[in-house]
Amino acid sequence: MNFYSIRHLTRFRYKDPVSESIMETRMHPRSDHNQHCLSFSLSVSPRCRVFSYRDQYGNNVQHFDIPGEHDQLVIVAESLVEQQAQVDVPAFLSPDAWDALDAMVADGDYGEMLLPSTFAQPTPALLEMARKLNVVRRDDPLMVVHELNRSIYEYFEYVPRSTRVDSPIDEAIASHQGVCQDFAHTMIALLRHIGIPARYVSGYLYRSREDHDRSTPDVSHAWVEVLLPHLNWVGLDPTNDLIAYNRHIRTAVGRDYADVPPTHGIFRGKTDSELYVAVHVEASMDPPPLDRKLPIPDDWSVLVERAQQPPERAIPMLDAQQMQQQQQ
Repeated sequence: MNFYSIRHLTRFRYKDPVSESIMETRMHPRSDHNQHCLSFSLSVSPRCRVFSYRDQYGNNVQHFDIPGEHDQLVIVAESLVEQQAQVDVPAFLSPDAWDALDAMVADGDYGEMLLPSTFAQPTPALLEMARKLNVVRRDDPLMVVHELNRSIYEYFEYVPRSTRVDSPIDEAIASHQGVCQDFAHTMIALLRHIGIPARYVSGYLYRSREDHDRSTPDVSHAWVEVLLPHLNWVGLDPTNDLIAYNRHIRTAVGRDYADVPPTHGIFRGKTDSELYVAVHVEASMDPPPLDRKLPIPDDWSVLVERAQQPPERAIPMLDAQQMQQQQQ
């Protein structure tokens, strides 16, 4: 059994003050399977009232409205998560696994995880990649999934900021480089192409000194879950060629990134914005006190303090709006 303390800080800084921000976040870890969220808090500066609901995929969503003028928005999410050991994923399944998978799909409600979605499209570039990697129904579904996880890991080079949050998968396929979001979207689209339900997972990956993951440790992470007979949903991390075991902390699942961005909102005003994100995950074998706070780096506390100060000058209310999303 492992326990993880997580702090996720997001700061939006505006070149000129804005008159209103409306935001929703998906940073509250899920409680399902082997994972249980013991505590969660969301702090927002400027201060406001935060509301919560569950979306159609069972994700915990917080949303808020800041109607007053401000030149900075700071969001700090703090979580304590318990994870129990998982059963090892085998190398292969029984000879009738394809038939068993088709029966599961016919009897269940998995259509959304089989159809193309915003960022997981069967483009000509993807279909050509499927041909090169021999992504077809052969052997058994689990063997194909294992092989594809490794193939995508080898196909792409992990390069931070090489793509944008709204980049289509064709950009990563053409350049052979991307971030975890691109790895996940490509794998999802390839799996759906051969009739395997696949969904996008947003969350965090804990890294110890002994781990050698190539994904960036101080940001949120993304990976894939695949529906398989006898195993249900199995997590795979093509960015790091891993099975998603106890180091992967799940916050939200959906068809692709469009369903689960950590932050998603609009502001009223006409100005440029700057996004800063920092994530810290700490592990322990014993449960820390529920009221324990992680050490806050000096720059974080300064951010919160500055965000609570009144703006230096006022500007007229404008009607322009801009989407804000967070790269994984």
